[in-house]
Amino acid sequence: IAGKIRERYNKPVIVFADGEGCLKGSGRSIESYNMFEKLTQCKALLMKFGGHPMAAGISLDKENIDEFRWQLNHNQNLTKEQLTPVTWIDVPMPLGYAGFPLIEQLKLLEPFGKGNEKPVFADKNLRVRQASIIGKNRNVLKMVLEDANAYSYDAIMFRADSMNVPKREQNIVYYPSINEFNGKKTIQFVVTEWK
Repeated sequence: IAGKIRERYNKPVIVFADGEGCLKGSGRSIESYNMFEKLTQCKALLMKFGGHPMAAGISLDKENIDEFRWQLNHNQNLTKEQLTPVTWIDVPMPLGYAGFPLIEQLKLLEPFGKGNEKPVFADKNLRVRQASIIGKNRNVLKMVLEDANAYSYDAIMFRADSMNVPKREQNIVYYPSINEFNGKKTIQFVVTEWK
């Protein structure tokens, strides 16, 4: 839960739930906020805690929650710029450049994860020609994007809803992938962000 809230609002988050005789918390942070350091400043209020700059686990007596919240908020020094999400891309690349050979070469870099992040690409001024919400949970946006030369591209965006469907030209952050359905392989762009 903390991670999803952090992703949505780009702010450090600690979520608590009732535990055995105390509150149990899980925290997720942003690059500019060292969560472990800030928790260390409040350690007198905590039963126990552990973690690192980007995440933490906490046990807290219920009667200390208001003072804990006040101290964390009072001692933070985040600026508006630090709370503004920044997207880093590896290469600005038109969708038309991403063919099967490039996607196969990118697979050689796998597995992706911490320390080996998936490359991030971007393209601009794309029009959404078709869009529909699909999936069991109705949270996948399936699209056909069109570039300035009227070429069309299949794209998909996860964790979406009808509010995510753009109404004008968009700049996108994406990763190219291969979709295989009924034995047929097609290129599909996984959109992670609109601008």
